[in-house]
Amino acid sequence: MNALADMIPNATPAELDLIERYASLPADPRRERAFQAFAAGGLPHRRMEAWRWTDFKAGLKSLEAASAAPQADPFATVEAPVIVFDGGKLSAPDGLPAGLKLIERPTVDAYGAAEDLPLGALAAALSDSPNGLIVEATDIVDTPLRFVFRGDGQIAFARIEILVREGASLEMLESHLGGAAFSASALGAKVEAGGALRRTLFQAGAANEAQAITASVELDAAARYAQTALSFGAKLARLETRLVHQGEGAEAVLNAAYLLGDGYHADLTSFVRHGAPACVTKQSTKGAVRDGGRGVFQGKFHVPRVGQKTDADMQHNALLLEDGAEVDAKPELEIYADDVACAHGNTAGALDADALFYMRQRGLPETDARALLTEAFIVEALEEAGAGEEALLVAARAWLAA
Repeated sequence: MNALADMIPNATPAELDLIERYASLPADPRRERAFQAFAAGGLPHRRMEAWRWTDFKAGLKSLEAASAAPQADPFATVEAPVIVFDGGKLSAPDGLPAGLKLIERPTVDAYGAAEDLPLGALAAALSDSPNGLIVEATDIVDTPLRFVFRGDGQIAFARIEILVREGASLEMLESHLGGAAFSASALGAKVEAGGALRRTLFQAGAANEAQAITASVELDAAARYAQTALSFGAKLARLETRLVHQGEGAEAVLNAAYLLGDGYHADLTSFVRHGAPACVTKQSTKGAVRDGGRGVFQGKFHVPRVGQKTDADMQHNALLLEDGAEVDAKPELEIYADDVACAHGNTAGALDADALFYMRQRGLPETDARALLTEAFIVEALEEAGAGEEALLVAARAWLAA
């Protein structure tokens, strides 16, 4: 153990616990590579440019068991087969819709994005029982597939690979409900030519928990990917997506909303590489933050010379509902092609005072008027949520009414 402890210089108690977890798992060179990629920097911290607003090393000093139970699942009312990772332990339904296969991985697969996604690499290295789950869609799947991630104390790790075959389609609903001091999941998705994947996420944790939800997505020619996330944050919550257009004419929608109160932090980070011609990315992120909450948005579109005819638009808009709310944003474009239509925008401000006055003049109490205006502001970001849209709206309304 002493030699392992040296993997992370000046390791914190939390990092020592993670090393101990790694040491308890069966040795595997692919697990070792993923963990070493994480250990190269340890828990991400503010001296890393991509993590300067979301410091896991400072915020996660130890891995004492979370005191809060997992949050309620808004997708519980959606009729769909359910796959549950409970403290990292998998339970899967016996019956599946036509065109869908599940494969539990008894061995560890390599994690190709390890150097770029340290907390994804950590989840890939420490996931167990099973080491990973492959979900394969071979046809158009008519029924959504639900995933529930929840913890039962100190740590919870999970890894999933989604494979959508040529011309197939799948809709998935993810609930990340907390319940552990630190939970991390790594999702890899590959959508083959002409395929479609819709991914809708709900994230909520307690004010003493840290959550990392990491996705790596690859799109082949004419593939479509639609992602919608609603985040209520935690002590620290990071929802990170890296997407690569690797076939001509691929399309992606990356939408999100965050609603944060006192003591809650949510970081929505994305990187999109337009590595093929005539690909489209539309991204809209909306946030509303109360006193003591902190929202982070980081988005980057990278267009190499091969990405001619790219059509990409990134928008982030936030409401500071009270004094003491904080929002940090960094939208970026890096473009080397010369025939593209790319744009980005960023705004942060208060509710429209004239609109608020107009609604109050017509008899609405101020609390109700503010809730309605905030809901109208964020609802656009939830319009691609498919079967999960109504559940996300109900969850948002409950927060706004509190």
